[in-house]
Amino acid sequence: MVHVTVVERSGRALPRVPALAVLSHHLVGYRRTWRAGVFSSFLLPVLTVLGFGVGVGAYVDQGVGGVPYLDWLVPGLIASTAFQVAVAESTWPVLSNFRWIRTYHAQVAAPLRVGDILAGHLAFVLFRVVTSTLAFLLVTALFGALRSPWAVTVPLVSLLLGLAAAAPTFAFAAAVPGDSYLALLFRFAIIPMTLFAGVFFPVESLPGGLRAIAYATPLWHAVDLCRAATLGVAPQWSVTGHLLYLALWAAAGWWLARRVFQRQLVV
Repeated sequence: MVHVTVVERSGRALPRVPALAVLSHHLVGYRRTWRAGVFSSFLLPVLTVLGFGVGVGAYVDQGVGGVPYLDWLVPGLIASTAFQVAVAESTWPVLSNFRWIRTYHAQVAAPLRVGDILAGHLAFVLFRVVTSTLAFLLVTALFGALRSPWAVTVPLVSLLLGLAAAAPTFAFAAAVPGDSYLALLFRFAIIPMTLFAGVFFPVESLPGGLRAIAYATPLWHAVDLCRAATLGVAPQWSVTGHLLYLALWAAAGWWLARRVFQRQLVV
């Protein structure tokens, strides 16, 4: 197997790790488009916190569980942002690399292994997730909505959530024949999951059947962990149980994505 060495403009060679070459490719592209993400990374969290936390929270006199609504809401918004960034970066970009610009086909002809292509692109998605999470944490810290030093663990939770969301989405986006299926994914899965996974109100207020569905989603587990971290309280489930469940989603998603990528790229 031939390993790819990427050379910078300065002439200095980057590490001879194929997945890092793929990550470098995506970072070079992002260097020219990062300004478009400033709105979603900084201004959108401010507007969301003001609209939901301060605006709606003013009508929630007793807070939630004895906690001011803004402080209770913030960790859910952080997890939801990480989740949506992971899915957004794993849908149209992946489909485009297969169907339209066919970047993956060029990479596999480089030659790169399928696992390297998948790992490098997933690493870029996780980079986007953690930078968005850090920006949201900074904004909410300025609002005084972080009540515990354990909030520093939130980016780690977001990374695991990002992988748990992105890996199966990679598999889905690689398998569908057109982008209309991605719109269906957002309409019938991503948006309902965001609304009913404990981000805006406690899952316990849902009927039993919907509550069970909420518990089955990876987003609820990350919301519960982030909320426990920022408020300095115990999560509803054990920390180990949450982490294992998210890791299971990530591992299953990786396995599925690897199989679909292999089928699409290797004749």
